[in-house]
Amino acid sequence: MVNNNLKNVIRQRMERTAEALRNNCMEAYIVSDEAEAKAKVKELLFEGATIGVGGSATLDECGILDLVRDKKYRFIDRYESGISGDEVKRRHVAALGADIYVSGTNAITEKGELYNVDGNGNRIAAIAFGPDSVIIVAGYNKIVKDLDDAVKRVKMIAAPANTKRLSCNSYCQAFGECKALAKGEDGMTDGCMTDARICCDYLILARQRRHGRIKVVLVEKELGF
Repeated sequence: MVNNNLKNVIRQRMERTAEALRNNCMEAYIVSDEAEAKAKVKELLFEGATIGVGGSATLDECGILDLVRDKKYRFIDRYESGISGDEVKRRHVAALGADIYVSGTNAITEKGELYNVDGNGNRIAAIAFGPDSVIIVAGYNKIVKDLDDAVKRVKMIAAPANTKRLSCNSYCQAFGECKALAKGEDGMTDGCMTDARICCDYLILARQRRHGRIKVVLVEKELGF
């Protein structure tokens, strides 16, 4: 249970961030919990839409993967059991042409920037270009002060947790932080030099030319990594 005083501070930070996102020509919504997040995403979908998703623990926690599997949508299911690696890749490519792409994010700055890091690049490619609508769902724990803190967040939290989730045999999976930090290096692209690395491609979204294409649902809960 979050103390009410702390809850007020969290809500104020979410409101500042939402306003900054709007100033960067993104839509921003604040919701209280996972159920409200799922309901808001449902509002932003339309029947018959082709939907792709990025790999995200947040979407699973909010029940959004179950939502988009409804027969009223055409879901490009990257998680279908039994499909080959080639078929997974084909579906990643198909998601670039989806009507709607739904994803989590690694960090959101209080200046209204989205920061994401990928191993294969399929997620950040779809966020940056392709689908007409991109819906980002994020817990308040993803909000950071600035891009420097976003970089640190990935190296200290997101990457180590995701390598454990994906069973990647990387330094951060074994030691809980990026190897670069252990070496005293803090550059955005500094890291281990292994094929198991998941920090390969980087994307920063700032002010958008396509107003409202990016829609951010901020949830007043700790979600994902």
